[in-house]
Amino acid sequence: MEYYLKSVVPIIESNYDNFTTVEKNIADFFIQNQKKTDLSAKAISEQLFVSEASLSRFAKKCGFRGYREFVYQYEQNFVEKQESITGNTRTILTVYQELLNRTYSLVDEAQIGRISRFLNQAERVLVCGRGSSGLAAREMELRFMRIGVDIDSIGDTDLMRMQAVFQDKRSLVFGISISGQQEDVLYLLRESHRRGARTVLMTAKNKDEYAEFCDEVVLVPSLNHLDHGNVISPQFPILVMLDVIYSYYVEKDKYIREILHDNTLRALKDGRGGYRRSME
Repeated sequence: MEYYLKSVVPIIESNYDNFTTVEKNIADFFIQNQKKTDLSAKAISEQLFVSEASLSRFAKKCGFRGYREFVYQYEQNFVEKQESITGNTRTILTVYQELLNRTYSLVDEAQIGRISRFLNQAERVLVCGRGSSGLAAREMELRFMRIGVDIDSIGDTDLMRMQAVFQDKRSLVFGISISGQQEDVLYLLRESHRRGARTVLMTAKNKDEYAEFCDEVVLVPSLNHLDHGNVISPQFPILVMLDVIYSYYVEKDKYIREILHDNTLRALKDGRGGYRRSME
């Protein structure tokens, strides 16, 4: 049985803020729908009191050529939810599985390949985020540092604004903001891009304005429309996508990067051993 299924729901969610009021009504239906039904343009337009032209515009904003293509993709992977799920553990694991499915639906392998090349070409890398996104930024720093990347992470507002001054064409700047509304993160990306740096935004929101100052916008799943999404760590979808980027980057020069990783691990062990000996 396939665990990972392409779904249009995370695509709808990432474009939600771009929709008109009528289109949001259509989006809400497809996000919340949990049963197989007649999804023809005629049936849905009558059910939602919208025109068939509105359905077509909605589908195109989601990246499809029209409503028919949208519905085809929606129906191909429509899976009815189980009627009864018991036990908190099973419930949480089901939510995590759904997040993985949504990540699978959003990941763009060509884009990940481009970001991997950015990492290879950059002389220095900066990654920033606030709150939970800041913790994910710190994790990215620790992981990529161990394979030879000159990388720093920032979670402080003032430091983000100051660091923007020092970015140039030798730099690669990652900004992490699930909401896409952290002004400090967006400021750093704008200013860095203006100074010639390459910029990558990781977010759950897809807005046309990001194209003005981001070389790449990496979409991650939103927790907003998940049952029990409030008990899931908001870092999880970010960390999954970072693992994908890390894997691609390591694969480009696997032998050397694995040696660097092992050497840093050995240095940590040696350092702890030395500390213990000094305490004896």
